[in-house]
Parts: sequence; C-alpha cells; structure tokens
Amino acid sequence: MIATYNTHVGDVLMLVIANGQGAELDFERKGKVSRIFNKETNETVAWNIFEAKSILADLTGDGPVRLSKSDIERLNAELSASGFTEQLVFDGQAKFVVAEIETMEDHPDSDHLHICQVNIGQAESVQIVCGAPNARQGLKTVAALPGAMMPDGSLIFPGALRGVDSYGMLCSASELNLPNAPQERGIIELDDLVVGQEFTN
Repeated sequence: MIATYNTHVGDVLMLVIANGQGAELDFERKGKVSRIFNKETNETVAWNIFEAKSILADLTGDGPVRLSKSDIERLNAELSASGFTEQLVFDGQAKFVVAEIETMEDHPDSDHLHICQVNIGQAESVQIVCGAPNARQGLKTVAALPGAMMPDGSLIFPGALRGVDSYGMLCSASELNLPNAPQERGIIELDDLVVGQEFTN
C-alpha cells in the first residue's frame, strides 16, 4: 500500500493498494471515505480519506507517508464507521532497501534485460528484471519494492517485463534523486551497507 498526504487538494490521505492503470475506475463515498475501484471487477484500487488530520493528527507536509500499525487501526475504524467492510492491511516492510544481486541471466526476449534473483534480507530472494548495463552478480544496490513511491511520483507494483515477472526495481542514483548523481546509465553501486537495511537519502 502506498500512502501519500496531499494538502493541495485539501486535507486528504490517499492510499493506493492496487495498480489501476488502464482500467476504467469509479468511486463511492461514504462520510470521510471514498473508495476508488475497478469498474469491471469491483476490485478496490485506492482509498481517499478526507479530513485526514481529524483521524491521524500527526500528518504533516505533502508526499509519501509511513503509516504505523496504530495508524492502520484508526483508519480501519474510520472505514468501518463509514459503512465499508474492507480493511487495510499493515505492511511494515521498508520499500527502499539495500539489495544484492545473487544470480543473473539474460532475458530470453531481450538483448539488454537481465533476470536477477535479488537478496533483500528476507527468507527468500525476489526476482527483478533489470536493464542496467552495470548489473552483475554480487553487486549491492538499492531495490524499490512494491508499495514504493519514486521521487518522480511513479509507483512500484509487481509486474512483468516482456513476459517475465518482476517484483520491484533496481534503482539508479538519478532515479532516487540523489545529489550529484552520475550522468551515465546504471544502477547505484553500494559497498559497506548491510543487505536488507532500509535505504534513506
């Protein structure tokens, strides 16, 4: 789930929980809560929480918000009070983490993409398709995992690149909006950071 607070359109907390790109969307509003859903499947894509500071008083600024377990509990209470039966699920996983490419093979349908098995500090590695020219086995870099919002506002969801599943994105310094990012293409290269730790800039 991707949470952003937006004061430009009012006191609104926006919660994106599924990729609605390309789908025809509709919404229903009850009280302070609006549910945005896929018109064809009725799958919930996002929630808008209006007068959000009346529920989560600590909200400040604009942009991505990291919600605590108690924040989710308060939001779920508001959903229930508004007449919705769905509940939000707490996700404490950091969305930008130090990652290491464990294995890498060429994509069968591309001359530049690679299929990487990536250690993100969890029990199992994840598969990420990457086209960076400097990607290689043993490289430590930064993975943006599903639920991440990139500095340019784009959202990371599980997907597929040319038919191969990809669970996230390996990031360049410029994609992370780091100062003095090199101009040449390639994912960021890290040395002494621990795999699985949250990456902050």
